Amino acid sequence: MSQTKQVALVSGSSRGIGAATARGLGERGYHVIVNYLKSAAAAKDVVSAITSAGGSAQAIQADVRDREQVRGLVEQIVREHGQIDVLVCNANTAPPTFEPFEEVMWGAFIAKFDGELAGAFHLTHSVLPIMRERRAGRIVYISSISGDVCAGQVAHSTAKSALNRFSRHVAAYAGQFGISVNTVAPGSVKTDSSDTVNSPEIIQYLSERSVFARQMVPNDVANVIASVVDVRFAAVTGQIITVDAGMEVLAQQHMFVSKRKPLEPAAD
Repeated sequence: MSQTKQVALVSGSSRGIGAATARGLGERGYHVIVNYLKSAAAAKDVVSAITSAGGSAQAIQADVRDREQVRGLVEQIVREHGQIDVLVCNANTAPPTFEPFEEVMWGAFIAKFDGELAGAFHLTHSVLPIMRERRAGRIVYISSISGDVCAGQVAHSTAKSALNRFSRHVAAYAGQFGISVNTVAPGSVKTDSSDTVNSPEIIQYLSERSVFARQMVPNDVANVIASVVDVRFAAVTGQIITVDAGMEVLAQQHMFVSKRKPLEPAAD
């Protein structure tokens, strides 16, 4: 592989937003490292999709919650390619719990919190020195609008809120080395996992409050991520970029319209 080809590591990229991001970066000329935990066949399919389209990619297994596995992953990439230009921290290491707060057990809560932050921390800790030496690089964390929402999913929301703050600390430190760091926070996206929890009523609600008149799909978010890592986006760092297809503002409009009372006729 040519040393002029930029290298992008996307954690948790065998399916969903991660897979769409990997394919999108492959289309844009990056050599993509498709990281996965268990889904070897799915990761292989992502690599095949990238290479079939004329891109360059490889799959590497590693549990990003494990410091030594992350170290091994990064060392292999640097050994084979000499650099890591883009890091997308996407791996979803623990499913969110949907029980009411009183029913959420500490073990499930801390598993979500620890998994979310461990993956981001270990990857950043291992990749940042490589970017710092080259005085260039882009890091993107995949969060969620749940980080600012207090409506169930206490573990998921708390973990994403912590990730948002973590990313800003990294941005404040890394900026002096020419490294931009941002977070992309999507709303609900149609994936295998979301299909198991979203009822038809929820999907209808999301569709009515979307500029697409539909629930978002992984490519909607992946296209934003690809723009964020573009060198022309380097002036933007330390930001939490919401990608909700207009849900917040359109929901406000729905609320306003639904509560508005007819105007009284003007007095003579």
